[in-house]
Amino acid sequence: MDRAAQLRNRMVDDLVTEGAIVSPPVEAAMRKVRRELFVPGVDLGEAYQLYNGVVTKRDADGNPISSVSAPQVQAHMLEQAEITAGMRILEVGSGGYNAALLAELVGPWGRVTTVDIDEDVVERTGGLLAEAGYTQVNVVLADAEFGVPEHAPYDRILVTASAWDIPPGWMAQLANGGRLVAPLRMRGLSHSIAFERGDWHGYLVSVSSRPFGFEPMQGEGAYQGKLLVMRRGEVTLHFDDELPADSSVLEDVFDHPRVEVWSGVTIGRFERWASTQLWLATVLPGFCRITVDHELDTGLISPPEWHTGAMAVIAGRGLAYVTTRGTAGEMDVEFGVHAFGPAAAALSDEVAEQLRVWGREHRNGPSPQFRIYPAGTLDHRMPDGRVIDKKHSRVSISWPQTATAGTRHGSPVTQSNQQSVSWPTHDPDG
Repeated sequence: MDRAAQLRNRMVDDLVTEGAIVSPPVEAAMRKVRRELFVPGVDLGEAYQLYNGVVTKRDADGNPISSVSAPQVQAHMLEQAEITAGMRILEVGSGGYNAALLAELVGPWGRVTTVDIDEDVVERTGGLLAEAGYTQVNVVLADAEFGVPEHAPYDRILVTASAWDIPPGWMAQLANGGRLVAPLRMRGLSHSIAFERGDWHGYLVSVSSRPFGFEPMQGEGAYQGKLLVMRRGEVTLHFDDELPADSSVLEDVFDHPRVEVWSGVTIGRFERWASTQLWLATVLPGFCRITVDHELDTGLISPPEWHTGAMAVIAGRGLAYVTTRGTAGEMDVEFGVHAFGPAAAALSDEVAEQLRVWGREHRNGPSPQFRIYPAGTLDHRMPDGRVIDKKHSRVSISWPQTATAGTRHGSPVTQSNQQSVSWPTHDPDG
């Protein structure tokens, strides 16, 4: 217990130093709750490792389906939520440790409900919370796509699984003045976003965001991206939305010589690239990710070996991806573009120019604003920027207005897909 306390306090000290913890209540809760109790059998050093989660369950193929998130991620989400004593909280995705932190934050007059679709996870969570002394937490077995209406409304809803969409149940169960914090997946990129209601009841608007990934949602909210496999499995394109309408036009794209363009934009080897990816995902309609099977690799393409794949884009009969090369300064790399196809030169120039726009106008600027509208909201009621249509919602991404941001070839970067409105709405135009 002495070693666990030392590790716990060192973990919190480090989180305070790096700015993940900024408020005394979150600091106090993370110093008090014994994280090791919720990952029994795990080495103490691993349990208190700052940046790594602990997997608690895997599927038949060995893929993680439940885990206790990394302390850094949990601290950021708790700070995003801005929880105060007496609040009613819904946690989507159970594990026990985070629910215990929430219970400390809301105190004896608050209420925490944690819900999970997996019976094993729910049983394990309930047992661990009871052993740790948090018997007041409601542990519910249900599909969180529909929330937990019997304990609603909630002042805060925290989603601890990667959500592709924001279902109506969460909106309906969020109290007036409430806040929803969810790791929302958009165009293959995951950001933990804190949302509040906008100036009319029918939409949510972001107040903060950070790039974080989580285990995928299960049940009704589960979503699988689309894959386009090329060159007999050597190359795979990963799309978060629909595949290109006519992917057959890309069949011979690699028969054309590779075009290479360097942007002149450099970035530190350890600098976060999340805003770069999000900018390209916003302004380039054919944004996707590209991976290479190295057992089949012919050396034709050479994207950086990122875990989730390199940034890529398709347009007509062209395909391009972002790559890097070293610079004279050992700590920097330069962004470049490799492109294939009949229009490779124009496509590579366009992607390289958007990298320059990011470097010039958004690299150190404010994050974009995210808004969630009901599916079927008309285009003229949507803000400027990229609009991503999902099952229940339309997600808008709006960057601070600049001379070039938000347009492509002189047109607004908006995708539209008219659907019937599924959430109760109020017309902001009267």
